Amino acid sequence: MDDFPSGRASFDPPPEAAERVWRQVVDLLRDERERTAGRDVSAPVDVDGLRAAVGAYDFARPVAAREAVDGVAELLRAATVHTTHPRYFGLFNPAPTLMGVVGETLAAAFNPQLAAWSHAPAAAEIEAHLLRFLGGRLGHPPERVAGSFTSGGAEANLTAVLLALTRTWPEYGEKGLRALPGRPLLYASAESHLAWLKIAHATGIGREAVRLVRAGPGLRMEAARLAELVAADRARGDLPFLVVATAGTTGAGVIDPLHDLAGLCQDHGLRLHVDAAYGGAAALSDRLRPVLDGIERADSITLDAHKWLSVPMGAGALLTTDAEGLAETFRVTTSYMPDEIQGTVDPYTSSQQWSRRFMGLKLFLSLAVAGRAGYAEQLERDAGLADALREGLAATGWKIVNDTPLPVVCFADPGDGTWERHEALARAVVESGRAWISPVRLDGRAALRACVISHRTALADVEDLVDAVNKART
Repeated sequence: MDDFPSGRASFDPPPEAAERVWRQVVDLLRDERERTAGRDVSAPVDVDGLRAAVGAYDFARPVAAREAVDGVAELLRAATVHTTHPRYFGLFNPAPTLMGVVGETLAAAFNPQLAAWSHAPAAAEIEAHLLRFLGGRLGHPPERVAGSFTSGGAEANLTAVLLALTRTWPEYGEKGLRALPGRPLLYASAESHLAWLKIAHATGIGREAVRLVRAGPGLRMEAARLAELVAADRARGDLPFLVVATAGTTGAGVIDPLHDLAGLCQDHGLRLHVDAAYGGAAALSDRLRPVLDGIERADSITLDAHKWLSVPMGAGALLTTDAEGLAETFRVTTSYMPDEIQGTVDPYTSSQQWSRRFMGLKLFLSLAVAGRAGYAEQLERDAGLADALREGLAATGWKIVNDTPLPVVCFADPGDGTWERHEALARAVVESGRAWISPVRLDGRAALRACVISHRTALADVEDLVDAVNKART
């Protein structure tokens, strides 16, 4: 029987029909939570079969709500890398907290419009409170913290570049790059996330304006090498304006020397942005916070809650103490927006976005229920499991090739250092269904990468990964 009557009433079904749908969803979520660990982390996908299954929904006739929910859930079970699995050791895609999922549901149900403060006062103040809390943990005076929640790290980093261009050359906002006396350049480690190339393309400075600095020992960007590049570029007439340090590189979890880079920027009149999309979460732990020392000297910081803070995609954030600069970067006035309310900030005036989802609620609820101490305990536990993984791998003959206090473990087969060998090892582990890891190149060298990112991962899962990679090696 169809739960909903036919026609437009399906948009707002009778209460008893809506209740049945919600019960079905709650049962489905409980089943996923209980059964995910017993499934393969991933499985091969029949592309033609998948497209046929999706294409069966031709929208020519209504489908019963129960049938649609069950059908889509089955598609997701069969054709997804299960990042919610305790043996997912892949990219920075965590199993989401329960309160994060609840937060997403409430945000969708209330659907506040986070463009103007007057349309969503509670949502706007919740996000502003969160930004002050995060900025305070990262070393900024909370009362001075400004910023915005973003779709992810790429948008937050784009915001940082726009802010840096605007503050370095005030005429950039009105007249664009043609008003500048030369070509702007930004600098980032070759081990950084290469969203910088897309950002350079989007801002108009061009991909060639991104100087990817080869990493030094420990895969960290070296201030001395960077200083030489800056001097050479200025001698050619180019315009260095921004240095990007990474606090937790994607490949190896490495933290660049933040104090050294901050000092260089101060000496050379450059702005400093820290991409702490992953590693910035360490600020919630008193024990781990020292690894970020120097981050408080940055002009702007990126942090992604949907990485190590374990909330659903997407929840990035751009943090800065330069509220005036953000306002200048995104200033716009129009008659159809509500008047500004004194003492408040309309989110659309400090963000690339206009209409925007209430992204911060999932983090707010997760923090409110777990508390900072609860988060610190989980982050420290992840770091401890990574130590156990390093020990287990080293004891069975693998070479650990990265050095980081964060739970990213990169390891290589000392007997065969080729990319083909490591790619084949990763594929064998993934195809076994037991775990998910990936091959990675670090300064051109091949390795395998495993990241402890799920709050569901236990010591037994780490031991199972060691067994899986050893069996793949034989």
